[in-house]
Amino acid sequence: MKNLIPLALIGATLVVPAQAFADIPGVPAELQGPAQQLVAALPHDQQQQFQQAMGNPAPQFEDNLDGWIRGAMFVMSQHGIPGSYEGIYRNIMRESGGNPTAINLYDSNAAAGIPSKGLMQVIDPTFAAYHVDGTSWDIYDPVANISAACNYAANRYGTIDNVFSAY
Repeated sequence: MKNLIPLALIGATLVVPAQAFADIPGVPAELQGPAQQLVAALPHDQQQQFQQAMGNPAPQFEDNLDGWIRGAMFVMSQHGIPGSYEGIYRNIMRESGGNPTAINLYDSNAAAGIPSKGLMQVIDPTFAAYHVDGTSWDIYDPVANISAACNYAANRYGTIDNVFSAY
């Protein structure tokens, strides 16, 4: 118990969004909030390991467009990246028609040698710069592609919900 108190105090000072974690076994009720904030501040992959160790595995999503969007939204929620299902879906349909292996070989990016790729049509440098921890480094991975694109849109436009054309 003595070891939990300093960690909880550190967690209480972090500015991270509250997460919907189940109560953490062995942590007193008055320290649940700070302890959950501490877990929320961990990289996504470490959060998943923690949840699995506590018997609370990360949710599983279908391997289809709906599941990819929901999976990305789960990752985004862990990192404070804003975006709605509707905003993500609208941009995916405009950019790739829902094809996770789409590649644009004809636009100005392609002419410059860096074609747009994946569901959200992200170029390699943007994907690398806005990659979200805990997701794949494969630009064609749907959840990684959506998460990086939404992270970029959040930094540039406030949220993917504000994007209504090529970005």
